[in-house]
Amino acid sequence: MIPGEVLRKIRRIQIRTSHKVDELLAGNWHSAFKGRGIEFEEVRPYQVGDDVRMIDWNVTARSDMPYVKLFREERELAVRLLVDVSGSQNLGTTTQTKRELVAELGAILAMSAIKNNDKVGLTLFSDDIEKNIPARKGSRHVLRIIRELLYCQPAGSGTNLRRVLDHLNRTSKRRTVVFLVSDFQDSGYEASLKVARRRHDIVPVVITDPLEGKLPNVGLVRLQDSETGQVVTLDTASRKNRQWFEQKYREESEARDSMFRRMRLAPIHLQTGCDLVEPLRNYFHLRESRQ
Repeated sequence: MIPGEVLRKIRRIQIRTSHKVDELLAGNWHSAFKGRGIEFEEVRPYQVGDDVRMIDWNVTARSDMPYVKLFREERELAVRLLVDVSGSQNLGTTTQTKRELVAELGAILAMSAIKNNDKVGLTLFSDDIEKNIPARKGSRHVLRIIRELLYCQPAGSGTNLRRVLDHLNRTSKRRTVVFLVSDFQDSGYEASLKVARRRHDIVPVVITDPLEGKLPNVGLVRLQDSETGQVVTLDTASRKNRQWFEQKYREESEARDSMFRRMRLAPIHLQTGCDLVEPLRNYFHLRESRQ
């Protein structure tokens, strides 16, 4: 049985995010993601003004008159959230941790999908697949997604983006709108992302904290990597060390964003302690204008 305190927290997130969906996002969801699937419906005789590229040459050859193919848009989308629950998601130097931000984001995306009659599924991953929830509809399903985002206890602490993308490519045959939510503190996943990009509609969501790219001057400190457990001693009073740390963070961020540009992927950047609605709304409007 779920403790009452946990249920109240899940309910608060649901209520808070429900208002945001109603006011800002629900109306933009279908216009941003419409037309993700097109399926053949029938053929009919060619009419003046029809696109000649739609002519069905096989039927035309058998009937001695031109026929064109008709297609219809699949109105129901398949949506999947791939969410990083590695050790680095517990970082939070503002009013919330990365994981709390991701739970709110997941609630907004799931409710936006449900309100538009789309199915939504969830895959939690660290250095392995932690949990895979099939795509379904309904408010009870959204509550389960919020609960798992907040309280799943991962067995692993690292991040393996290649593994979760390979899992997606193996298990999702239908074209899917995929929100890949992570801080992307990993490497070696580019090839798997290319394969997923060809099969699915991939939306990278980059989660950051304001201070993770900065090193404060607090003297000699011991730092532990939350994913690998490695411990190092660093003199933060050294300006050279602080500059090295910040430069390394910038280079890794630029390399990641450069890879997204090469694949023509438009990421959403979200930061703990900041309102996530405006970046989401801007992204939805950008997709709508491109279509």
